[in-house]
Amino acid sequence: MSSSPVNLRATRSGSVFVSEGVEVRRDAAVKRQRHPWQTAASIVVLIVFLAVVYSFMTNERVEWPVIAKYIFAPAVFEGLRNTVVLTVAAMSLGLAIGVMIALMKMSSNLTLKAIAGFYQWFFRGTPLLVQLIFWFNLSVLYPKIALGIPWGPTFFEASTNQFITVWVAALIGLGLNEGAYVSEIIRSGLISVNKGQKEAAFALGMTPFLNFRRVIAPQALRVIVPPLGNQVISMLKATALVSVIALPELLYSVQLIYSQTFEIIPLLIVACLWYLVLTTILSIGQHFLERNYNRGYSDRGPRRVELEEGN
Repeated sequence: MSSSPVNLRATRSGSVFVSEGVEVRRDAAVKRQRHPWQTAASIVVLIVFLAVVYSFMTNERVEWPVIAKYIFAPAVFEGLRNTVVLTVAAMSLGLAIGVMIALMKMSSNLTLKAIAGFYQWFFRGTPLLVQLIFWFNLSVLYPKIALGIPWGPTFFEASTNQFITVWVAALIGLGLNEGAYVSEIIRSGLISVNKGQKEAAFALGMTPFLNFRRVIAPQALRVIVPPLGNQVISMLKATALVSVIALPELLYSVQLIYSQTFEIIPLLIVACLWYLVLTTILSIGQHFLERNYNRGYSDRGPRRVELEEGN
């Protein structure tokens, strides 16, 4: 029998859907279109993938016993803990800065908009590694940090080296850089909410805070959560950059070990495995957050199907 695509803009009539003169029962089976080349390509990709995995797993130079020895080593756990702490602290700082910069960028005040624009331009335009090294060496530019009234008395003064420790330099560098990216994510989420909904909420007598909490925020978060979740994962991996300023996070911890044992590849694999564990946990959390804020929305579009005549 011949078959032809059917537009499923059907009207409901009892247990039968009627569309352009073709009656289709509600329990009619959907016949998927077949793509033989797609199947063949999938088989080839699967074979290549399995070959690469087999080659890696059976390579003696990977030294799996060494990996098993150090995967739960106390020094590695200490670096893992520092990585998690730094990720949470830097992301919190970046989120706070990002919200502030986003509101400044959306302000009608030209001065605030210009400052926010300059902030985004500078921190998105310079490499994160350069920023970290700059903050770590801030004492070269400012040997002392003082707090007081300009051309007046000084209330507090301290050596920059005492104040800008490796932790402070890492936190400032990661947080300020992240704030520039988060600000655009926050701003895009806020402007995605239809202006008419805000006006309708005010017309119903809602206060600005209630309007934001009940109307704007739930819809904005649906747009904000996916890219923000990706930024958290990127932040986790970016903490490896602070190894250049000798902060004992995960990568620096394994570097200290393999600098003594010269077992470079096994220790790097240990670090990779722990990064994969952390990113997997974050990805699962992101998935559930997205599903929560996507309730009531569907990304499923119409699907093209073929129905055999006479069904």
